[in-house]
Amino acid sequence: MSMKRHLIHTQSLEQRLGIQAERLRKEARGTPPGVERSRLIRKARLAETGSQLSDWLRSPGLRAPT
Repeated sequence: MSMKRHLIHTQSLEQRLGIQAERLRKEARGTPPGVERSRLIRKARLAETGSQLSDWLRSPGLRAPT
C-alpha cells in the first residue's frame, strides 16, 4: 500500500494562484499568436479568478444570500 504525500504550503492559495497567473502571462507573451497562446492566457485568467473567489470566500463580510 502506498502512502499519500502531504504538502505543506508556505504561501496562501491566493498567492500561489497569483504567481501561477503571472508565470502563465509571461509565458504567453513569449509565445506567437495562436492556439497555445490563447490557452495560456485562458489558464492565467482562470487562476486569477480562482484567487479572487478564494479571497472573497475568506472575507469576513461574506453573508448568506437572502
